[in-house]
Amino acid sequence: MRIRPVATVVAGALMGLSALVLSTTVAQAAPDGRTPVTVAHRGASSYAPENTLASIDAAERLGFEWVENDVQRTKDGELVILHDNSLARTTDVEQVFPGRSPWNVSDFTLKEIEKLDAGSWFGPKFRGERVPTLEDYMDEVENNDQSLLMELKSPELYPGIELQTLTELRRSGWLDNKHVKRRLIIQSFNADAIKTVHTLRPDLKTGFLGNPSVADLPKFAKYCDQINPVHTAVTPEYVAAVHGLKGPHRRQLDLYTWTVDDPATAVKVAGLGVDGIISNKPDVVRDALEDSDD
Repeated sequence: MRIRPVATVVAGALMGLSALVLSTTVAQAAPDGRTPVTVAHRGASSYAPENTLASIDAAERLGFEWVENDVQRTKDGELVILHDNSLARTTDVEQVFPGRSPWNVSDFTLKEIEKLDAGSWFGPKFRGERVPTLEDYMDEVENNDQSLLMELKSPELYPGIELQTLTELRRSGWLDNKHVKRRLIIQSFNADAIKTVHTLRPDLKTGFLGNPSVADLPKFAKYCDQINPVHTAVTPEYVAAVHGLKGPHRRQLDLYTWTVDDPATAVKVAGLGVDGIISNKPDVVRDALEDSDD
């Protein structure tokens, strides 16, 4: 099922938190010496409205396998894809529902959110693009044969969202061996959320968003496969410290950095040895890295 402009979607109830079958599959890290993976941040978000199906479709047309998104929960317990806690910046919620400031996702039902235009703010040709449910988003990623770096956004606001998200991923077929091994990473700024994900599904690859001190890195290595800092925090010493540790799957920790949109920074962080680069302009990063290899 796909959300498309001017289409009405009735999403199924996602709150059933059934037991998850744990697998023993080990998440795979990229081999040493490989060009950094380029991840399309919120989809190709410089070319289409972020975190919409149009954005991941744009990434697919540009030739990018990996996309990144943000998962939150509505008032009636449905999982949707949106970056900000408020709907105000990327939808017309202020016009459709005036007087309900600050327009937080958690204050609106899915039916209400489905009435919102999540595309016109970006450009007229995206008028009618909707806020996707996680279910519809995963269908589109699968249809595009893409892979997903999923962020649990502000999980402290949504108790139980870790299990709920994993339940929906399982329903969508994303917790089988193929997807877990090669196509899915779950990250968050909230360390407790990542610990919970690792406890529920120790086979999954996980990442912590931020730059813990070098002294604290061994603690994170117990439940994280990646440390994903902002690019301004990346130094040769920090990359070496991260790479010097093995994660829960007994593989070298990866480091994915964000958000890199210019050629010079892309070449710089690649030269420092990062494993992944998260970008709103993934094509710019790709071209810069290809040019630097010439």
